[in-house]
Amino acid sequence: MLEPSPGTDRQCPPGTIPSAGIPALPGAIRPQPPALPALPGGRCYPGRAEGCDLQPVTAEPPITLSYATSTVPRGCVSNSSVGTDHEVHVLSVKWSKVSPAPLTVTVAPGAGACSRPAVLILLCSRCPARITSPCSNLILRTVSATAPQKEQPRAAAGEEQLLAWALAAYGGITSYSELQDPRRLQLHLGEDAHSPPECVPQENFNAIPHLEAEVFFHGVKSCSRSDAQSTRAAHIIHLQPEPSSSITRVNLSLSCSQNSAGNQILILQSKANFTWFLSAECNIQLLVSGSYKMPLFSMLIPGNPLPDTEQGLIAEAFEKNYSVIASYSAIPASSHISLQIHEHGEAPAPPDLPHQVLRTLKPWKCTDETMEIVIIRSYLEPIKDVVNITLRDIRCQAEKNATHFMLKSPLSHCGTSLEGRGYANNELLSAALLLQVGFQCEIPRELFLRLFPTADFKAPQTELEINKEAFVQASMRWMDHPADLQLKECWLVASEREPVLLVQGGQARGAGVAVLDGPPSSHGRKVWRFRFTYSVPEGGHIPFSAFLRCKAGLQNDTIFEKVLEMRVKDAWRPLNYRGLGLGAVLGITFGAFLIGALLTAVLWYIYSHTRPISKLQPVSSTAPASESSSTNHSIGSTQSTPCSTSSMA
Repeated sequence: MLEPSPGTDRQCPPGTIPSAGIPALPGAIRPQPPALPALPGGRCYPGRAEGCDLQPVTAEPPITLSYATSTVPRGCVSNSSVGTDHEVHVLSVKWSKVSPAPLTVTVAPGAGACSRPAVLILLCSRCPARITSPCSNLILRTVSATAPQKEQPRAAAGEEQLLAWALAAYGGITSYSELQDPRRLQLHLGEDAHSPPECVPQENFNAIPHLEAEVFFHGVKSCSRSDAQSTRAAHIIHLQPEPSSSITRVNLSLSCSQNSAGNQILILQSKANFTWFLSAECNIQLLVSGSYKMPLFSMLIPGNPLPDTEQGLIAEAFEKNYSVIASYSAIPASSHISLQIHEHGEAPAPPDLPHQVLRTLKPWKCTDETMEIVIIRSYLEPIKDVVNITLRDIRCQAEKNATHFMLKSPLSHCGTSLEGRGYANNELLSAALLLQVGFQCEIPRELFLRLFPTADFKAPQTELEINKEAFVQASMRWMDHPADLQLKECWLVASEREPVLLVQGGQARGAGVAVLDGPPSSHGRKVWRFRFTYSVPEGGHIPFSAFLRCKAGLQNDTIFEKVLEMRVKDAWRPLNYRGLGLGAVLGITFGAFLIGALLTAVLWYIYSHTRPISKLQPVSSTAPASESSSTNHSIGSTQSTPCSTSSMA
């Protein structure tokens, strides 16, 4: 800043960078000098902020703002998990509006480097999240709104229910954090034996050192002067001082619309001892308190003293002839702030959720010959009208059910290109969303084994039938030198039997084995094929499973190994009778027959010893002469059958 002489009333000259004497750069950030009467020592008088009453922005905000913090609305730590099987971290995520981007969660190992198993319980209803961690023993529990209460809490469960469930399920809680509108989360594993014995949530909890978050700010306010004749707009970020904060360095990532006309100013207010490090390509004026540094300049540029009140900052903008306060954001002091300014005068474009969700989830997976895409439909709930999804060739349309979109295609179909080294390139399309997401699917550099029932090699399976030919295909992509790839050997391994060598050095070795011609190599992919018959000696043990173990490699002894597990199918032992041999089936049959015979004998014994005595008396064959012959067999007689009785008196 140009220092005025003591006791004089000089104007703070506009149009040049103060104090450093550096000319403003066209098309880039331009520091804005004061244009007000200056006090001795360089402080300029603020004007008046009348006629501008800041109100929350209810429409689409003109900015997207997020900042880093370790202070959460509610949280706690405890040592109750020390001595249990796991350390347990609970994250409860809440949203004030639909998340503009998928949530990214990174779980970093502690001092023990993943030596102790950890559990992450994430309560985040209907939000797409991507969770990464180098710890393979991390147990992830994502709470579902449809899960039974006895297994895990519902997504609508309160804080007390969630913590009670976690404590009952795992015996302790290492940390609990409630977060509002997070963009990214980084959880640091580790336990502190000096923490309180119970996790009792507290307001505005400082989660250092186990949690760092970047959260969206949705409390943007705006206003304009009632007599405004200019459309020049100001954006203000006001860092709120925190006595316990040690932050003095702020990294600001700034992005603007490509069509920005340069009629905007960004005002950054902080304590005088703050240093701002700006990373941006914006056509915008700049007014900063403290000091700041830009990528084009190696020196540290002194800033301007600015008011530390809401009305004072508005008056500062008005005095610079910026009569529209497009955004006013009061946020806690933070070491990292991300600000995206949308084009002034137009509503900001809604977040490109389809691209963000799909690029975050990466739902594509490739083998050496197929591409498979599986998308969980609940992750697309923020996106309306998702009717269908296709690949570049729109004839390749994903099948859908109540929960998923699914699509599987050979790499040679659906417009897939294999121009990249080790990658398959295609696009996900949706006409209803005007969606076009290009992607690269990595092809694993590994050996693949497939078993086929017929020589057409079209329908792979995992059942190996006894005394029937089976066809094997081994394949691999090696873009560098595919001709150097060789199928070293293949073995058939089954329990209680010696391993059988089927193929070695590209030649058949076992009985009933024949090497077949494979398709020609293309795009670095090499294919080997052979057939064999699995036979079991009469009376020999028939295993339930067998393994095909193959090795492929280069001439320099680089080896790739693959094992394929197969279920053994016997015509005399259907697969659904798994665990019962022929002897067991015959034994069960004989036992059932014997039980039936005994039951029949018991019933006959009971019948023969319980029927009435009259049944044993002979019936007279004569009758008095006066009686009619037609009644000789009815009066005083009883007729019976083995199964029923009837009597007449």
